This record gives sequence, C-alpha cells and structure tokens, in this order.
Amino acid sequence: MRSTKASAAVERLNKRSTNSYSMSYRADVGFSLLLISDTGSSEPAAAPLSLDEFVKFVNGVEPSAPKRVSKLDVAFREKLNRK
Repeated sequence: MRSTKASAAVERLNKRSTNSYSMSYRADVGFSLLLISDTGSSEPAAAPLSLDEFVKFVNGVEPSAPKRVSKLDVAFREKLNRK
C-alpha cells in the first residue's frame, strides 16, 4: 500500500481548506475521504476510490494555492515578452 501519496494529498487539502479532512483505507474498498466536524465526528465526503482516483479527487476538492513567483521570475517573463 502506498498511502504516503494519499496522506500527502489530504495534508495539502487541510492546509488550503477551512474544513478538516482525514482519510481511511480498507483493503477491500479503497481510500475514503472523511470530513471531520467541529464535534469530532466524521462523515464520508466521497465514495471509496483507488489510490490514483483518490488523489485526483482530493486535489480537486478545493482550489489549489497560488504558486509563489519571485521577482526574478517576473523580470524574466517580462524580458521574454519584450522580444
């Protein structure tokens, strides 16, 4: 089982979301995304999925964080656009 990929996706989701999520895994079913409520109870946020489908689903739940751009990147792009 390669759950590191799935757990990393859930960790990224928790960083960019106001809700709290967790995951569960059952060998006969697959990976499930769980929404953790304020009271501590969890409810499934989606049907169980295979690893790759689960990661793709989790990455699409909330918009991803904007990529950081340095001043050098901006200057380089401007220089490319001028030519």
